[in-house]
Amino acid sequence: MLAPDELGPTLCIGEILVEIVADTVGQGFTEAQALTGPFPSGAPAIFIDQCGRIGGSAAMIGTVGDDDFGRLNIERLHRDGIDVSAIAVDPELPTGSAFVRYRPDGSRDFVFNLAHSAAARIGWTDPVRRIIDRAAHLHVMGTALAMTPAWPLIDDALESVRARGGTVSFDPNLRKELITDPQIGPRIQRVMAMTNLLLPSEAELELVGTDPERLFAQGISEIVVKRGAAGAIAYRPGEDPVASPAFVVEERDPTGAGDCFGGAYVACRRLGLTVQRALDYASAAGARNVTFIGPMEGAGTRAELDAFIATTERRT
Repeated sequence: MLAPDELGPTLCIGEILVEIVADTVGQGFTEAQALTGPFPSGAPAIFIDQCGRIGGSAAMIGTVGDDDFGRLNIERLHRDGIDVSAIAVDPELPTGSAFVRYRPDGSRDFVFNLAHSAAARIGWTDPVRRIIDRAAHLHVMGTALAMTPAWPLIDDALESVRARGGTVSFDPNLRKELITDPQIGPRIQRVMAMTNLLLPSEAELELVGTDPERLFAQGISEIVVKRGAAGAIAYRPGEDPVASPAFVVEERDPTGAGDCFGGAYVACRRLGLTVQRALDYASAAGARNVTFIGPMEGAGTRAELDAFIATTERRT
């Protein structure tokens, strides 16, 4: 079980950015083209937004620029119920950005500006200390492990949350464009040693090991594998796997689907829902999100997800 929601918020630490999406399918950004955006984004921000949208207590640590992109993000998170008191505003550097273009095979080309943006200025402040000291659950995104300035905060929060009887979830979500630091491997090992709930895709599971029993022996108590069109499946020690078939939707923008899945699942489990119910909400959150343009535009409230579940066909 994860720490109950009433004990304190779910906390996520990491990049907050805007995403700008190419209107056409093709290869890269080597020619002028039409773009849509900006959309609030960043894997940790998408995750935490879905936590708040579905009714969980949630807080975010990150840094944005003193610009419209930063204000766009803070306003969205605040509107959706997130504690934004520990989001810093950097007076010098712009808010981080990601330009995305989809290739014909569904894969993506990214152009990121994180290292030379406000996102890289994440660091200690009094509001950051206060949020870490009252969080009851920490969710770690693999993308944040590629941000060296964020690691001391994540490492401290791991110890702080677990020492108070809180819990940790981990989504080993790492993109090749962001892996530049040789310390990422040791950071993953450190997080894994403190993790209660693991939320990988099938491909990401290769990063941490494919044998659930071995992972359970390390102290992980719940593994939820995101399998795309094959749905999702949850494993717990000594219990039968729990499956949730995928929903049949018309995909418009898959970015953020896994983050919404994780946000819904963590919030639902912390709110006391069963594994099956939480898995169904998580599957619905991920599927609903891909029907919108923009990585968190489809993050759903519980009522919206109930309606989606009731009216959307599932794969057999």
